[in-house]
Amino acid sequence: MGFPYSEATWDVVDGAMFMGWGTAAPGLYTAIAAIICVAVLVIGHSSEAKKAKRFDK
Repeated sequence: MGFPYSEATWDVVDGAMFMGWGTAAPGLYTAIAAIICVAVLVIGHSSEAKKAKRFDK
């Protein structure tokens, strides 16, 4: 994954640049992040629901 420009200087970079650009990496990382976010929401919701049931009695 070398430098994608003809000369190795930051002057030629004109936009966002990160590892994995042009491959499946951005989509894969986004999918992993979405799965983690959903897992955190589900676990947090179940934890809070258990705590709230104590006060309903």
